[in-house]
Amino acid sequence: MTISDAELFDNARAVRERAHAPYSKFKVGAAIVDESGRIHVGCNVENAAYPLGACAETSAIGAMVSQGGKRIMRIAVLGGAGKIEPCTPCGGCRQAISEFADDQTRILLLNEKVEIVSLAVAEILPMPFRFTLK
Repeated sequence: MTISDAELFDNARAVRERAHAPYSKFKVGAAIVDESGRIHVGCNVENAAYPLGACAETSAIGAMVSQGGKRIMRIAVLGGAGKIEPCTPCGGCRQAISEFADDQTRILLLNEKVEIVSLAVAEILPMPFRFTLK
């Protein structure tokens, strides 16, 4: 079964509604398709001590890993304060995504016209940190 980009965004949109963003009011949802074709979702969860919050992308990655997924094949991210608006992963999330993806894995975003934009991981994080054990 192939998951369409629209279906992936539908999942991100639905989980965005469950985001806990009482401080910023900026709700974000993310949906991942893993190597087995399963969808994993996550939303942002804010905390009064801001650094302790969790981003939607890392929440979705955690869900994927906890269910046995190992690779991000595609990820859709959308967010906004109220209505949906352009929202790209933060720097930390870009690094986290890169650790479960390859340089050509697609990150799906929405532009100002609420049209799907597909970018490769290498386009949004051209020089990721790669830690290798030797």
